[in-house]
Amino acid sequence: MTDEHLTYYTEFLTMDDLDLTEKTVFLRTDINSPVDPNTGRLLNTIRIREAAITIKELSKSKVVVGSHQGRVGNYDYVSLREHAEILKEYVGRNVRFIDDVIGPAAREAIKNLKQGDILVLDNLRFVAEENFEFSIEEASKTHMIRTLKDYFDACVIEAFPAAHRANPSIVGFAEVLPTCAGRLLTQEVRSLVSVLQKLRPPITLMLGGAKVSDRIESLEAIISSYKVDKILPCGLLGVVFLKAAKDLNVPTGIKDEEKYVKKAEKLLSDFGEAFVLPEDFAVEVDGKRKELSVSQFDSEKPILDIGMKTVSKYAEVIKNSGTVIVSGPPGAYEKRNFEIGTKTLFTELANSKALSIASGAHTLAALELFGLRDRITHATSAGGALIKFLAGKKLPLFEALKRATEKWRTYK
Repeated sequence: MTDEHLTYYTEFLTMDDLDLTEKTVFLRTDINSPVDPNTGRLLNTIRIREAAITIKELSKSKVVVGSHQGRVGNYDYVSLREHAEILKEYVGRNVRFIDDVIGPAAREAIKNLKQGDILVLDNLRFVAEENFEFSIEEASKTHMIRTLKDYFDACVIEAFPAAHRANPSIVGFAEVLPTCAGRLLTQEVRSLVSVLQKLRPPITLMLGGAKVSDRIESLEAIISSYKVDKILPCGLLGVVFLKAAKDLNVPTGIKDEEKYVKKAEKLLSDFGEAFVLPEDFAVEVDGKRKELSVSQFDSEKPILDIGMKTVSKYAEVIKNSGTVIVSGPPGAYEKRNFEIGTKTLFTELANSKALSIASGAHTLAALELFGLRDRITHATSAGGALIKFLAGKKLPLFEALKRATEKWRTYK
């Protein structure tokens, strides 16, 4: 990481720079959480628990919490009502929820807040503009920001997992309100930068989970920037690379699949020696785990885990690494008989002498489930944002904080 990157990612206003006592503060968190597709309930509450750290510190302010949840049309596009109930348990104070974002009910509730009150607005993506990305100037002129700005004295951004999204609530307030980084964001970024200055070769990158776009689009920059020695693709990403290598021909269900397969082909062409591709997968047949080698695989059943040959091969790579960066679990760790890949490789990582960085809400949930989180050098709930952070890309959240630093440095 260059000195320029260090400055870019660490020089911004923090909560120590603004007097927030008795002020009405918009706290832009990211409590977007995994949702059970069958029940609609939250599967883990890691990000909600983390958000409580800053909320507790704002005990002398009037706090309005905003976050997105899911995407339009997806099963996880749900209200934040359950999030608010869970937040109440972690904060230890009364938390009020309102099923509104910018309407009269929300504005009246904000206006009537008293010192120490906490109000959670509903899913910000219920407002159409929040589903699009803007420049800082454009975002500051959106209906959402123009409607809410006069109800707040300041904005605190605590949404590192959404740092790569230029939505109005993330970048728009910096232009019209004193804006700073939250306590957790400040600590996490500085800790991460410190870790990145100490990376030890050989460096291994293990990528799993269901999200392919952010990972594959940033891979070339990460490989080049950190001189990555080995790349272990799991999950859907592993399938994409096997298709690119012409070793597998099954549908992935990924939107724009052909585009990502072509990107994978180029990466294999440029950095082929670094990639260690899966040899087998596990699917469910009659309620049981069944493993199939890549050469045998023609199943239309969803891949739920990597197979034991791949687990053994990847474990050996981890064992011989100086640094391991993990983003996304290798399989469906929540499902009985399909946690083997995730549990085995994460345990190998925890037991290794390697410096380790783990990212993503699902990754952290798996580490906590297996009692391993405290044995990882740096763990963050940021997933796609961390990948772009590692790639040295300029992220909208930090662009907004930089703008706010220039504009509001003398505000008290």
